[in-house]
Amino acid sequence: MTTYKTIAESKNFIVLDKYTKHDEVAESYQSESDLERELIQDLMNQGYEYVPDLNNPTAMLANVRAQLQVLNNVEFSDGEWARFVETYLDRPSDSITDKTRKIHDDYIEDFVFDDGRIQNIYLVDKNNIARNKVQVIKQFEQTGSHANRYDVTILVNGLPLVQVELKKRGVAIREAFNQVHRYSKESFNAESSLFKYLQLFVISNGTDTRYFANTVKRNKNTFDFTMNWAKSDNGLIKDLKDFTATFFQKETLLKVLLHFSVFDVSDTLLIMRPYQIAATERILWKIKSAFQAKQWSSTDAGGYIWHTTGSGKTLTSFKAARLATELDFVDKVFFVVDRKDLDYQTMKEYQRFSPDSVNGSDSTAGLKRNLSKDDNKIIVTTIQKLNNLMKTERDLPVYRQQVVFIFDECHRSQFGEAQKNLQKKFKRYYQFGFTGTPIFPQNALGAETTASVFGRELHSYVITDAIRDEKVLKFKVDYNDVRPQFRDIETEQDEKKLSAAENKQALLHPERIREITQYILKHFRQKTHRMGAGSRGFNAMFAVSSVDAAKAYYEAFQQLQQDAERPLRVATIFSFAANEEQDAIGEIPDESFEVSAMNSSSKEFLSAAIADYNAMFQSNYGVDSNGFQNYYRDLAKRVKNQEIDLLIVVGMFLTGFDAPTLNTLFVDKNLRYHGLIQAYSRTNRIYDATKTFGNIVTFRDLEKSTVDAITLFGDKNTKNVVLERSYKEYMEGFTDLVTGQARRGFMEVVSELEQRFPDPDDIEREKDKKDFAKLFGEYLRVENILQNYDEFASLKALQTIDTSDADAVEAFKIEHHLSDDDIATLQTIRIPPERKVQDYRSTYNDIRDWIRREKSAENQAQSTIDWDDIEFEIDLLKSQEINLDYILELIFEQNKKNKSKGELIEEVRRLIRASLGNRAKESLVVKFINQTELDEIPEKSEIIDDFYKFAQAEQLREAEELIRSENLNEDAAKRYIAASLRREYASENGTELNSTLPKLSPLNPEYRTKKQTVFQKISAFVEKFKGVGGSVFNHPNFSYENDDSNCLMPTPLVFGKTKLYRAEQFTAFEGGTELASITLKTELPYESIPASLVSTGYSSELQAMGIVSSEILDATLIALIELEQITKELDLPLSGGSESGIVWALKEASEGSIYHEFVAYFVEIIGDESYKPFIDNGLYDLGKMALGGVFFSLPKYLSEKLKAKREVLKEESGKQDRITSSPNVVDFRINPKLKEKWGSKQH
Repeated sequence: MTTYKTIAESKNFIVLDKYTKHDEVAESYQSESDLERELIQDLMNQGYEYVPDLNNPTAMLANVRAQLQVLNNVEFSDGEWARFVETYLDRPSDSITDKTRKIHDDYIEDFVFDDGRIQNIYLVDKNNIARNKVQVIKQFEQTGSHANRYDVTILVNGLPLVQVELKKRGVAIREAFNQVHRYSKESFNAESSLFKYLQLFVISNGTDTRYFANTVKRNKNTFDFTMNWAKSDNGLIKDLKDFTATFFQKETLLKVLLHFSVFDVSDTLLIMRPYQIAATERILWKIKSAFQAKQWSSTDAGGYIWHTTGSGKTLTSFKAARLATELDFVDKVFFVVDRKDLDYQTMKEYQRFSPDSVNGSDSTAGLKRNLSKDDNKIIVTTIQKLNNLMKTERDLPVYRQQVVFIFDECHRSQFGEAQKNLQKKFKRYYQFGFTGTPIFPQNALGAETTASVFGRELHSYVITDAIRDEKVLKFKVDYNDVRPQFRDIETEQDEKKLSAAENKQALLHPERIREITQYILKHFRQKTHRMGAGSRGFNAMFAVSSVDAAKAYYEAFQQLQQDAERPLRVATIFSFAANEEQDAIGEIPDESFEVSAMNSSSKEFLSAAIADYNAMFQSNYGVDSNGFQNYYRDLAKRVKNQEIDLLIVVGMFLTGFDAPTLNTLFVDKNLRYHGLIQAYSRTNRIYDATKTFGNIVTFRDLEKSTVDAITLFGDKNTKNVVLERSYKEYMEGFTDLVTGQARRGFMEVVSELEQRFPDPDDIEREKDKKDFAKLFGEYLRVENILQNYDEFASLKALQTIDTSDADAVEAFKIEHHLSDDDIATLQTIRIPPERKVQDYRSTYNDIRDWIRREKSAENQAQSTIDWDDIEFEIDLLKSQEINLDYILELIFEQNKKNKSKGELIEEVRRLIRASLGNRAKESLVVKFINQTELDEIPEKSEIIDDFYKFAQAEQLREAEELIRSENLNEDAAKRYIAASLRREYASENGTELNSTLPKLSPLNPEYRTKKQTVFQKISAFVEKFKGVGGSVFNHPNFSYENDDSNCLMPTPLVFGKTKLYRAEQFTAFEGGTELASITLKTELPYESIPASLVSTGYSSELQAMGIVSSEILDATLIALIELEQITKELDLPLSGGSESGIVWALKEASEGSIYHEFVAYFVEIIGDESYKPFIDNGLYDLGKMALGGVFFSLPKYLSEKLKAKREVLKEESGKQDRITSSPNVVDFRINPKLKEKWGSKQH
């Protein structure tokens, strides 16, 4: 018998408290093959089975069969296996999302064997994870659009769940990440690929090893989401040898895959990070040990988790709550959130598990109903609703049960009324709190601290840990002190004096308000990276001291932007904050949703601000309690989507609000400790390479408060880790204290760039191309950081000034608050002219395109230059993009200067080639210039209109030519192209691309080549025409709504007065705006639909969106499900339409469990902008009309078809009866009626 050496051992946890690093870690050079050999040997030593000859899809499928037969103790005949693969394991239409759902939700298949017996076939055993077999293979070969060979793959029960990509020691680990990314596009997700089951990627260059989830979400698919494994003290485990001994320990890996991962409602796979797992494990351990010691209802039965803001507390706390429900002795788990933190995403997530309790209202009816259900162990509720329940219900059974409380943000709930009521009412509870800013004796205002209420700290992951791991960003804090007359009061540190100065004579002086507002307007685009024409950049928040201050600033912004060509979209929100005693220094008072408690002046101003918002977005919110809640949620959504540029707040949104697109916080408010860190942390979520830190601009001197706060919530060295470096350091260079790495300054980089590459057109040798790409990438990175510094903005502005003009220089000095010495210093600094930078960008883009072409498999072997360490800064290029409208306006202006068309085209080519997003449009713009009489265009706006008309005509012509030349299926191709244009990229996922192809067997060797050719051509087409509008549809399925309209509408099938539309007619239609998208999962058969709809709880979410009332929703959904059943039986195109312009499109996504996706589309008909009031009526009419159309208006031949269908169904039902009466049936989704019929018999 083989004996295995124990490398790492833990009694309770997979995230170890102690681990001694391996003493055999290789310091010398190791090739990729050396690393691979060593990894496989180490895995074999840990009990993995190595299967050397498993390196192709056929062998893999045979191995899956063998492993599943062992796991399930069954034998498949060849026919049964083929059917199991075809109908469940590897359905041709499965995407990676479908495969991931099979690992997380649908991992048990009720399979009917040929003899009629039914048995549950498990893909994985989640209860007894030791039963799952782990194997390792290497150099597996698979072909998609390209042939690839993968390094090391780990199989669980034969399925490839983990892919390891290795690079030799010394190569940048990003290269391994880029390779995984390339394989995902080229072959992992090929048709009939079991690699769609991949859950986890591991990348390593020997010295640095990271893991990350396999997801198609483009914003989650970046290097920022990779993670090192770690010990419980957050010490990183980076070397491959140590990573293998810990993370790849069999139990650890299986727990990470099967227990510590989340497949959320938006179909995103999230693998938990080590600190999240460590916290979850320690909570579960504490519950178990307290139960065994009978120590419930005390601080020994609880504890708190200190995880810094932005590190994913909600995922950790919710996972801990879910796993606590699996403990046998626990009766209920309360997951308690604050009502204000309930955005649509989290609401949907919680409602999967606790339908009625989370809907934003204070009513306790749904909560009470959930408590009475025996099968509902997890109760997700708000702190407000829980407190109301305890106050109104004197005696409930749950008060005597074993109950776990998990507070998502415990600093809001720890010392209030709810906490006292909880300790009084519940007799056997275990209580845990998550917080990013605990209350310690140093910042407590009373005797209570976080530890005295919840118990000891169970795990911490503080801001310095998160910054080191690049999970949150640093802060750049800039005290803006350019208002000399107010400097004394702005630098005051005495809080009583500051509070007394909150008036119109001091801090709210109209002149001060005006100056600060002007500063924000002037620097907003610089701070939020929007300097490029049309660049999207980020948005900002402005924290002010009071409602009076909010009003003053809001009015100042309106006044100063009256004549602005592109005014900032400014919104504000605030509410009543009860004058309660605070628990901690600097705690931000909690603003309730009870607007009615505010004074009339505040309420009046809020009403006016919401009215402005309604006018901006054609909405209908108000200051009544419900209307204000909906305003809060809609505003949160629009801030996240960057539809609001600047949000002015007093307290709301400064805690708990998560918006990665927000990068700047302006502050005119006294912030301390908890409140300061919470407020600053709105800005430091990771997003892309452009966002390098959270930008804090304070109009009061908060330097001491900032240092005090980050020292309290970190350690004595925190200041150096958390705060961004000075302008001088970035200009002149510095040594990074953490890594010891020397960083060159901007001036040195510019000097080398101009000396080595004075003319970018002369860069021809491959080595020079690589050196230039590396150097210009360094320039882009340091210049991106410096953009946020006011000193750098002054330096750039000086380049536009004629320094021989004394008046111009004097005006410049006043505007930028500079002295003569400052000007002299600025003049010594060299900045490359804008035209030169443009040429550099163009060359950088050319080299990137060249390397992508040249480094294909055929040409790679010919090169002696290693490009592995070059990372092209795509995000930074995009952040400085100029949009198409700007280029067109420039054409108009340059033409007016009597430039010849030749000169004009040369100028435009230079501009377009420097732009990453518009390069594909070069030929289109040049053709437009050549074919247009530019002199006859009278104004700028017309050249833009003329170009878009021209481009749309070209789009239609080229689409038809592409379809004709490639002999594509016209309808399918136009749908696929339209959908690709709408999302702005072509995708190989799903079956849409396949449906465009001419009829060829997938086994035909020409099929793959044809598919790849078509995909490449459509991708190029989409790059060229995305963003120009128009429609590739010009066929009978679409028509114009009326003679005066230029809006295309899908052509419906008409049954009497009822119009039926196909779902894809709307989802592929660019004239529609999606209002909402909801997935309903119903486990019960159709006959129980009304009851199951009530239990899904989606009605509350739709009502919160302000779309429907409950009566109309229930009537409509039931009507639509009836309609769906009939249309399914008749093979009718699916969906219903009504005169009001609303369509609810139903799409059935899977069999077995039924998923319905309801997408509400408003079709934009010219002149119909007031669609909101029609929604309720439209849905109700739709429900009635759909039923009427189905039951009373069906043509005769459809009725006959229905009869024929039912005869077939009748014959099949006999077979089904035989199956259901079989004694071997094991069905976990049992039909209640059958359960009743069978009684207590085991099936």
